[in-house]
Amino acid sequence: MAWFRASQNQTTTDNKPKLKLIGADGNTFNLLGLAHKAALTAGWPKERWATVRNRAMTGNYDHLLVVLQEEFVVR
Repeated sequence: MAWFRASQNQTTTDNKPKLKLIGADGNTFNLLGLAHKAALTAGWPKERWATVRNRAMTGNYDHLLVVLQEEFVVR
């Protein structure tokens, strides 16, 4: 039951998964890994994650951060 309650708190009212980046290693691949884990926890289909990942990887580091902020609730 605790797992179920925890998973309910992984998304916000606008269905954006929560993504905690404070204190995380800022390496691009680490950020993508954390975002992927949040997307899986929120129940995103593989296609949605692939679209977001591809969009995030089309630019520089700043672009990656912008895409993550658009698709997740970053804290």
